[in-house]
Amino acid sequence: MLTRLRVSGFKNLVDVDVRFGPFTCIAGANGTGKSNLFDAIRFLSATADRTLVQAAFSVRDETGKSGDVRRLFHRAGHEYDDVMSFEAEMLVPSEGEDDLGQAASATSTFLRYSLELVYRDQPNHGGPGALEIRKEALDYIALGDAGRHLQFPHDRKAFRSSVLRGKRRAPFISTTSERGQVVVSQHQDGGSRGKPIKYSASSLPRTVLSWANAAEAPTAILARRELQSWRLLQLEPSALRKPDRFVDPASLGTDGSHLAAVLYRLADWPQEAPEGSRAGQLRPRVYSQLANTLAELIDDVQDVFIDRDDRRELYTLFVTDRDGTPHPATSLSDGTLRFLALAVTELDPEALGVICLEEPENGIHPERIEAILRLLQDIAVDAGEPVGPDNPLRQVIVNTHSPAVVGQVPDNSLLVAELREMVREGQRFRRACFRPLPDTWRAGGLGENETVPKGKLLSYLNPILPAERVEEAAPGTGHHGGKRRNRRVADREDLYPFLPFPSMAGRE
Repeated sequence: MLTRLRVSGFKNLVDVDVRFGPFTCIAGANGTGKSNLFDAIRFLSATADRTLVQAAFSVRDETGKSGDVRRLFHRAGHEYDDVMSFEAEMLVPSEGEDDLGQAASATSTFLRYSLELVYRDQPNHGGPGALEIRKEALDYIALGDAGRHLQFPHDRKAFRSSVLRGKRRAPFISTTSERGQVVVSQHQDGGSRGKPIKYSASSLPRTVLSWANAAEAPTAILARRELQSWRLLQLEPSALRKPDRFVDPASLGTDGSHLAAVLYRLADWPQEAPEGSRAGQLRPRVYSQLANTLAELIDDVQDVFIDRDDRRELYTLFVTDRDGTPHPATSLSDGTLRFLALAVTELDPEALGVICLEEPENGIHPERIEAILRLLQDIAVDAGEPVGPDNPLRQVIVNTHSPAVVGQVPDNSLLVAELREMVREGQRFRRACFRPLPDTWRAGGLGENETVPKGKLLSYLNPILPAERVEEAAPGTGHHGGKRRNRRVADREDLYPFLPFPSMAGRE
């Protein structure tokens, strides 16, 4: 679980410091940095199992220069920043496995991971530049400081005691300078008292964290697993509609692929699941639970099931309407499929980590947005209860520019993204900032200028411009481009009494 992220020098993220809770909604206009924040999370996640260059290429590219890693660095005018830095505070699982299946047990579960990268030209190779590590560190956060770092509302006894473990008194990964060279050291915490393993940073193609093993660095392995679990869901209807082969993975892909296989796995949960556990309860009820959840979006739903075709070795998703007619996934709407994929994620105790989702309202009727927001909050861990199979350590971060979403999310979950002008070394540029609402936990310790003024929210709470403002935007006594402007729906006198703020939208 990502509890805090500091980023600087990455795209338009300069001196960004964001605290996260179980559910976070980031709202803002296009181009303010919402997606760049997701890109920073995605990049940091990719460094956990790829080379630095591969991680850079995995990040979306809005410039078209996909072969140039320098595009990730913040740019002001024609000058690029020299360094991009990341610092993530996170809660990690206490148990796990390394890539060879060896068990790992963390000595601390509240960690801070730091990574600083510089751009390095490669003139002798005749190709694009590379990324070089200037600093990498993995350190523990002391249990006594947990309350200061875990600022989101949570139950200290139930939640905090179930996720925190701490015995460490030294860093797991550190960076020093030796004879003018940057050296990254991996300190052993697997029971061995051997000397740290040292690496010259200039020759590292990937992070030290990305190749830790359970024998020498079990805590680093679990930090790596946490970073690997951070993913951006980009649910594609074409992927959601496809049937799955018996041999396909039974975990949801970032594009929504393997939905049928995941649902079949949940419905066919092993009989030996402990009685009373979430797994034991799911098996006989999973289809009916999904049908009930889906009915909040579509009235005409009676059942959801997976057809197992043993001859072709395929799983196919079906939804049955109230007339008893089964409809395959290929005939379902985009919004229905996205909603179904999220509902399956909520039921899946194996779906852990950070889930980032852009514009969750896409394909959803405005009347059903409340239902999907409620589902997204249900996916996230309940910080009032102990973490376990019934309450997985899972986090949801969404971004949006929809007034319908902003008006219905909890006020303490909202961050508003906007661009602010900054001057550094005589160079003016605009950077992204993410501001919470006043009088929420996210605003604790922040000054008035660092929270969102109420007037800033009016464009979300009442986005319909008055008729006079529309005329000002397109002058000409109701004409624009030689054509007379048609009457808007919001200007109809029979609807005027039902608008949320009529003085702002219609005529007095």
